[in-house]
Amino acid sequence: MKILLELFWSFLQIGLFSFGGGYAALPMIQDQVVRLHQWMQPGEFTDLITISQMTPGPIALNAASFVGARMAGIPGAVFSTLGCVAPACIIVLVLAWLYNRYRNLQVIEGALRGLRPAVVGLIATAALTIFVSSFFSGSGASVWIPGLSSLGLPGDRLDLCAVISFAAGLFILRKYKASPILVMLGCGLIGLIVYSIVGI
Repeated sequence: MKILLELFWSFLQIGLFSFGGGYAALPMIQDQVVRLHQWMQPGEFTDLITISQMTPGPIALNAASFVGARMAGIPGAVFSTLGCVAPACIIVLVLAWLYNRYRNLQVIEGALRGLRPAVVGLIATAALTIFVSSFFSGSGASVWIPGLSSLGLPGDRLDLCAVISFAAGLFILRKYKASPILVMLGCGLIGLIVYSIVGI
C-alpha cells in the first residue's frame, strides 16, 4: 500500500505543476522517478519517454501508467494515473469557469503570457536531458572525444548512430513535413538493426 500512496503522491505533484503539457512535465517526472525515488535509472528514463511517445495519449499520463505498472502492477498504474490526472481535471474546471467569467481582465492575460517563457524553459530542460542520455550513452558505434566528461557529460564517447538518426529525423521532419510516427518507426528500425541484429 505504501508504494501505491507514493506513486499517487508523486504523480499528483507532477499533475499539479505540469504547466505547458507533457514535455514541460518531463523534468518533474525525471526528478520524481529518477532522483527522488530511484524507480528508474537515467537510461531507463529515456526508454520511458520513447515508449510514452509511441503510445496514444498525453506523455505524462503514459509515463505515469508505465511507471505505476512497473512498480506495483495494475493497481500502481491506476493510482499513478489518477494522481496525474486529478489536478488537471479540478484545475481545468475551475479555470474554465473563471475564464468565462473574467476573460477580459488584463490580470488573467498577463499571467498567461508570463507562464509561456517558463514553459519553454521546462521543455528545453527536458530536451537537453534526453539529448545527453541518448548521444553520450557510450554504447554502439561511438567515437572518443577527449574532455567531454569534464563538461559534466556521462562519458567521452559520442554515439554516432544516435547522432545520424537524430540528424536524419530532424531533416526529414523539417524539410518534408513527414509524419512523426513514421520517423520514429524508421529510427526504431535503424536502432533494432544497428544495436540488436548487427550488434554494433
